[in-house]
Amino acid sequence: MNMALPVEVKPNPNVPALAPGDTVKVNVRVVEGDKERIQPFKGVVIKVRRSVDGGSFTVRRVSRGIGVERTFLFQSPLLEKVEVVQHGKVRRAKLYYLRRRSGKTARLRERRLEKKEMALEAPEVEPEPEAELEPEQEAVPEQEAEAEPGPEEN
Repeated sequence: MNMALPVEVKPNPNVPALAPGDTVKVNVRVVEGDKERIQPFKGVVIKVRRSVDGGSFTVRRVSRGIGVERTFLFQSPLLEKVEVVQHGKVRRAKLYYLRRRSGKTARLRERRLEKKEMALEAPEVEPEPEAELEPEQEAVPEQEAEAEPGPEEN
């Protein structure tokens, strides 16, 4: 067994590209007894750890005046969906300083995306091929509309 070659990890399709400072909404599957439900967790990404095993990211939010941090694995099957709500403008990789801040000082400025970045993030949707109509088929409805007298002409 060769230990030098790491196991290749496939990217999770439910998790987009994340960066520290992004405001994200993470939908997590929660199992309570025999029932399963989706629980949203919305907050700011304060740390992204990328490693051989897939890595993790930590999301922080303030709930009823108490700071709550939750760490999610990129490869976790419990992650239903991750949406990036807003991109934050930050100059650090780890935003631990947000723990000491509260109120308006804990807010981050929004990073405006350029057209190139927006094209990379937007899902590619193939345009549907338009059904080509023959010229005779297009002309038929127009002729029928002219031939039928309207209620005003009677």
